[in-house]
Amino acid sequence: MCMQFKMIITVAAFKGGVGKSTTALHLATYLQSMADTLLVDGDLNRSALDWSNRGCLPFKVTDEKQGINLVKLYEHIVIDTPARPDPNELKTIAQGCDLLVIPTTPDAIALAATLQMVEAIKQFKTNYRILLTLIPPNPNKAGEEARTALLKAEIPLFQSGIRRLAVFQRAALEGVPVNVVKDPYAKIAWRCYTEVGKEICNNSK
Repeated sequence: MCMQFKMIITVAAFKGGVGKSTTALHLATYLQSMADTLLVDGDLNRSALDWSNRGCLPFKVTDEKQGINLVKLYEHIVIDTPARPDPNELKTIAQGCDLLVIPTTPDAIALAATLQMVEAIKQFKTNYRILLTLIPPNPNKAGEEARTALLKAEIPLFQSGIRRLAVFQRAALEGVPVNVVKDPYAKIAWRCYTEVGKEICNNSK
């Protein structure tokens, strides 16, 4: 058991298509196994709400307006944010959470956007960490090279990463977390996020 206190985790990125909503949803799934968790969908695309409406999620999903009235009822809050927040939004995002998770794919364009975001939030002294997502399988070394570059730049980074697996898309279509999809890769995909969840827990003690 971990995180005996209320924790707000926000997931944000300067670039779309990096697994932001998928990350928010699966971190909420992990936290829900320990205490009641609310996912606030602040993404303009309403990806998490759409995901929820297609099937069944083990936690409550709401938009940001309803979330204001609900947050006090939940132990943990996960917030999915709009892609490329403006400076005012970014300040609110950075200062309104206990941990800011910044997902990024290992390609050059996404990494450049991530570095811009890191530079922008430095002034807020935010507790943040980068999460590598959509990591391609071997022999592709993009994930390993991105990890090396981020560590060399002394940027906080999750030890775990999220593999590029088609089962995540299937989970979205079915409206469920990946851990309940009947697919041989489902356990592997879910393990990616459980390892991230464990890191968050261990660093919150």
